[in-house]
Amino acid sequence: MQSLPVFLRLTGRPVILTGEGEAADAKRRLLERAGARVVGEADDATLAIVSDGDEATVARLRKRGIWVNATDKPDLCDFTLPAIVDREPVLIAIGTGGASAGLAKALRQRIEALLPTRLGALAMALHDARGAIRARWPDAAARRRAIDAGLAAGGMIDPLSDKAADTVPEWVGGGADVRGDRRESIKLLSADPDDLTLRAARLLGEADRVYHAPDVPAAILDRARADAVRIAASTMPDEPGGGLSLWLEMMP
Repeated sequence: MQSLPVFLRLTGRPVILTGEGEAADAKRRLLERAGARVVGEADDATLAIVSDGDEATVARLRKRGIWVNATDKPDLCDFTLPAIVDREPVLIAIGTGGASAGLAKALRQRIEALLPTRLGALAMALHDARGAIRARWPDAAARRRAIDAGLAAGGMIDPLSDKAADTVPEWVGGGADVRGDRRESIKLLSADPDDLTLRAARLLGEADRVYHAPDVPAAILDRARADAVRIAASTMPDEPGGGLSLWLEMMP
């Protein structure tokens, strides 16, 4: 991973925009949509977009300690601008590190077609229900597993369902229970994470802890939840812990 994806709160903050024409107009619309205050090169700011990719302008701004995006010149960029799927407050950013804006756009269009327009309403419904969710599942691990189960494909609040936002009160009120502690095993046929089966990818995304043989590659382990515990071992222990414990090993 060559870049760290972040979401910047720009409301009321100055961002320098230089250049003219369609590219500058598009960047201005994007910045204003994010609430930024668009200013010129002479103003103070911490971020800048050089819409015409002018190298001299980039050099001047960088000399002032300003982070710069230079349109169509990824080698000059301190940060890049992703293609965006907007389901406010849900934002999905697709970046290619400046390698291909066309590819990012194509992926955005595919994802746009998959996501219901009311996905943002589901996010807000879950936000408003946080107190009730904590009361229903006071234990943090149990709460996470309940949310995972509810949001899973076919779950009561499946995010790909247009009705998910309306189902949140029923889900919190008693329509779902947390699955008990369980153990699952995966035999990997390949060291390539792109060869993971749908089941393996889903379990990696849900697991509380991942026990794995020493030869399981890091690229596979990186597909697990970021906060899942990773433990190298010769086998899964008899008492692996609460929630979902996963055992990974390579096929001989």
